[in-house]
Amino acid sequence: MSFSRALKIAPSILSADFANFGAEIEAVEAQGADWIHVDVMDGHFVPNLTFGPPLCAGIRKHIGTVMDVHLMISPVDAYIEAYAAAGADILTAHVEAGPHSHRTLQAIRGAGCKAGVALNPGTPVEAVDYLLDMVDLVCVMTVNPGFGGQKFIHSQIDKVRRLRAMIGDRPIHIEIDGGVTPETAPLVRAAGADVLVAGSAVFKGGSVANPGPYGDNIRAIRTACDTAV
Repeated sequence: MSFSRALKIAPSILSADFANFGAEIEAVEAQGADWIHVDVMDGHFVPNLTFGPPLCAGIRKHIGTVMDVHLMISPVDAYIEAYAAAGADILTAHVEAGPHSHRTLQAIRGAGCKAGVALNPGTPVEAVDYLLDMVDLVCVMTVNPGFGGQKFIHSQIDKVRRLRAMIGDRPIHIEIDGGVTPETAPLVRAAGADVLVAGSAVFKGGSVANPGPYGDNIRAIRTACDTAV
């Protein structure tokens, strides 16, 4: 997985048809998705419960791009090996999920995955200052984690801008998760983000039987971002 700051759209399967994940993933990739984003929630760190390692292993064979697994769980270290074995290319853990983020990132890389760290909206960007040499991706949450379809928190745009300055020339992706639409995407793209997670904004209006709207939605986000850079 070579590094590039080119724009990448990562549809979140949290907004897909749960009864048809394999076909949904294949359809959205065929319509232009760059990565597939898997939101793992434990009902403890966040108020929702979603996908375990067996589900990730089951969908892995349908993913031809990048399997981007976002661990919204605490504790996290005990589950790293299982999600890595399930086929994750990237594992992202929250800096708020435990007291030893550096150790967590070491464990993720030790398991053979790219390492990501996520920041909740109320967490300052300085929380990752001493972790940047350990990570391949920083995910800035632009909603409070736990549910899809929330409204974008505009104060996070400045966080993205400051993060981009901190990263400098390091090969680190800046990912945005939450409330991404053709209206908000150009704001974070201009601030320095290169990976945009989008759930309802990608999957709305389409289906496996009618995947065309997925492509239309992805192109709308791309086109909006093209005007921002």
